[in-house]
Formats: sequence, structure tokens, C-alpha cells
Amino acid sequence: MEDSLDGNVLAAKSLARFGVTHMFGVVGIPVTSLANRAVQLGIRFIAFHNEQSAGYAASAYGYLIGCPGLLLTVSGPGCVHGLAGLSNAMINTWPMVMISGSCDQKDCGRGDFQELDQVEAAKPFSKFSVKAKDIKEIPNCVARVFDHAVSGRPGGCYLDLPTDVLHQTISESEAENLLAEAEKGRILEERRVPPSSEIEKAVTLLRKAERPLIVFGKGAAYGRAEEELRKLVERMGIPFLPTPMGKGLVSDNHELAASAASPKWDKDVKFILVDVCEEEIKLRKPHLGLVGDAKKVLEMINKEIKDDPFCLGKSHPWVEAVSKKVKDNVSRMEAQLAKDVVPFNFLTPMRIIRDAILGLGSPAPVVVSEGANTMDVGRSVFVQTEPRTRLDAGTWGTMGVGLGYCIAAAVANPDRLVVAVEGDSGFGFSAMEVEVCNLTIVARYLIKVLY
Repeated sequence: MEDSLDGNVLAAKSLARFGVTHMFGVVGIPVTSLANRAVQLGIRFIAFHNEQSAGYAASAYGYLIGCPGLLLTVSGPGCVHGLAGLSNAMINTWPMVMISGSCDQKDCGRGDFQELDQVEAAKPFSKFSVKAKDIKEIPNCVARVFDHAVSGRPGGCYLDLPTDVLHQTISESEAENLLAEAEKGRILEERRVPPSSEIEKAVTLLRKAERPLIVFGKGAAYGRAEEELRKLVERMGIPFLPTPMGKGLVSDNHELAASAASPKWDKDVKFILVDVCEEEIKLRKPHLGLVGDAKKVLEMINKEIKDDPFCLGKSHPWVEAVSKKVKDNVSRMEAQLAKDVVPFNFLTPMRIIRDAILGLGSPAPVVVSEGANTMDVGRSVFVQTEPRTRLDAGTWGTMGVGLGYCIAAAVANPDRLVVAVEGDSGFGFSAMEVEVCNLTIVARYLIKVLY
């Protein structure tokens, strides 16, 4: 008689089949067996004290590796705690999948243990939410949430696995057929690119601009656009301004870095906005919107410029003005940083940490920074020289992300040191996860708590 397997094994096989190598979460009824089966298949499970921190880790991991990070939670309150990470992924447009166990379907509405309509609860915080109502639906549901998480603008997706579905069984041959069908049926979205006429318009606008500025952020970092971005900056000689998590795509030490100049928008400024989501461009109403992946769009712009090159040059009035402002502001900041203040203010320890990090060279450490003053001051003091080496409170200004992000960064970048610069309140949100760092992550940590 042919061997059979249950929903736990099929779910674990689906995860492994579709490329999952790491899973973050908190186990318990009804997902303990699922986690165990996943580990048996080679998926590394990183256990946290709280689903909130585990969710933050999964969201940051998705950003750092470019594929969905996975969070596993129990039902009811475990799912609710996990929504913090799922919503964080949605707001930051990072790919993430949250899987929660749920109560037996026949007991819904009867006050079952940790009963909650979790699909409805997750909808406001996710791109796509689905429940596997039968064991045979598991492979396809897993494929769909992972595909939705990376399609268009990345974000969080939710999969609900009821207890009865996890306990159902099917034959191994049927399971293999279901896995093959789900894999075959996956539709991976092709990245859109703007028409060449729009690229020509963008380049014309840049040629005619009196004070052009290139602004980029974590969307370009997620898209691995750093090489094309550097080419654009250097070919055109245009100053650049990174958002906090865009720092390092082009080194902060680059001669055209304008962060320290604190540029302000002119009332007649014309924005050229690049985004993978057409709806986002319509919402922002830029002068010119280019719908497409940042890396691909920059490749097209660079090609257009290469065919008819132009460059502002160091003596251009705008470049000179920005450079002077940068030098003046940096000089004032360094004068403050040079003072050894006892007891510490924010600047003295920031200088010590900055110099220690820079002394390590390449690969540059990943700096995780959260807290109000700690994060704000650190953004001005710390120097990012390599892409995706700064993680902070992000678009939502979320506190409590620090230790989860640290763990995610260490897993995603095992060759890099991870440095957490935490305000005392921010650190307090997730302080117990230090134990996870010590027990489960083979990496080095420097955790500095500023009071």
C-alpha cells in the first residue's frame, strides 16, 4: 500500500520546492509539526520570543535577499502579533509571506481555541490573503502567496492553514503531482519597461536642467540598481541624495554625494519618478513618470546618454555650490564630533562607532539603527559605502525593529558584521531577542545602547 503524508509534510515540501531556505517565527499548536517537517527538509527555522520581532526579521530578510521572507505563527494572538511584521513589509514594499495555523474549519463560529477570522484580519495589511481549505490546495496556495509577494510593487502576503487541513492525508504520488502542477502553473511577472520615447524625454529634461539632483532610496536598493546608478551619477556629473536606506548604493564618500548639503526643492521643481507600480506614479503626479524596474530603467537611460553623452563637470555652478555646502557642513559636524564629551552626548559615541566601522573596510558591516535621536543623528554621522548596509525604522517609523533586523541581516549576510545602534526605548521593544542572536545566529554583534 502506498505511503501517505499529511498537510504538515505537504506544506513543508511546498516551501522547500519553491526555494525557501529560512523561516522565522514562534512555534506552537497547530504549526509545531509543520516547522519540524520543514527543518527535516533543510529549511532553517529561527525561533523568536515574540512574533512581532520575528515578523520584522522576515520583512527585512525579504528586502535583503530579494525574495519573500517567511514568518510562521500560531493561530489567534500569534497571528495578530505577526501582523506587525506583515504591515511593515507592506509599507516598506518588501516581499514577505506570513503563514499562520488556524482553528478547525468545522469549529469556526463556536468559540474554538484561539479562533479568529485570520484571512479577514490580514487583508488590510497584505497584498493577497488566502486560506487552504483542503490539503490538495496547499501547494497552489503556497505558490500564489510567494508569487504575489514579489509581483509589481513587492509586499506582504498571508496564507492560512487550518488545523484540519494540516491533519488531512494524501498519497505521496498525489502530493508530488500537486507540487508539480503548482510549480508548472506559476506565472512570474515580467518587469515592465517604459517606451524609448519616455526615456528620451527623461534624458532631455536632465540635459536642460539647471540644478539636477538624483534622489534614490530602498526601492532602488531592493532592485540591485547600484551599478547602473553609479554609472548615471558619474556620466552626467549630477549630485545625488540618498534616502536613509538608500545610503551606500553610491558611496557616501563620493565627491557628488549631496546629503550633507541638505538640498531643498525649488517651487518649480520637476520630478522624474521611477516606480514599478503605475498606480503609485498616478498618485504622486510627477512631471514625468517612468513605470519599470529601477535597474532596467537606469540601464535604458544610461544607454541613451552613452549614445549622446554630456556631463555637468566639477566647475558647473550647481555642482560647485553643492560641493561647497557639503564641505562647510561636514567641517562643522567634524568639529563637533572631535570633542570628547563626558558624560557622553550623542555625537561622541557615534564618532567612536563610526570610526570603528570604517576601520573594518570591506565587506562593510550592516548598520541597524532605531530610536528617535539615535537614528536621526546616526543618519548624519555614519558613513555607508556599500549597498543595503543600513536598516532603520523605515517608511512607517517603526520602533522595535532593531533586533529582528539584526538577526535577518546576519542570516542574509553571513560574511558581514552586524552593528545595532539602538536608542534605549527602541532597544526595549525587542531586547529579549538578544538571546536569539546568542543562541541561533553564527555572526558577530556589536550592540550599543545609547541613553
